[in-house]
Amino acid sequence: MTTLAAATTRADDASDKAGVKLTPKRRNVFSLLLASATPLSAYELAEQCKEQFGQSIPPMSIYRMLDFLTENNLAHKLSSANKFISCAHSTCNHKHQVPQFLICEQCHQVKEIGIQKEIFAALRVSVEQAGFVLTQSQLELKCLCTDCAQATPN
Repeated sequence: MTTLAAATTRADDASDKAGVKLTPKRRNVFSLLLASATPLSAYELAEQCKEQFGQSIPPMSIYRMLDFLTENNLAHKLSSANKFISCAHSTCNHKHQVPQFLICEQCHQVKEIGIQKEIFAALRVSVEQAGFVLTQSQLELKCLCTDCAQATPN
């Protein structure tokens, strides 16, 4: 089974569990996220839907589709950029670590990696000891990918 087929099957399963239909438009938005090497905004997705599928979809409708995808762990919102990426684990069904996103400041490539639960638990304790309550577990780290780091003079 191809990666796209496996991801689409998982999206179908998520739709069934949520009691909603994975409409052709939702499927198209999901496939655009899967195919993209960089995160996309709702406006960029609306433009790509028009270019690739001949569908004119208002950005507000795209946002609702993205809400469905994020709620069902098929996509992630990168809060720092207000853009979305497909979940790196959208083709499997097992539990994963807390997601952490490494974002290249130059080429905007994003890599999703997991944080061990023990490390995250220690972070939560540090936050609580400082008198705060953690409200979001997602971490977004600004980095340079290997290619951009090698191309950048010291």
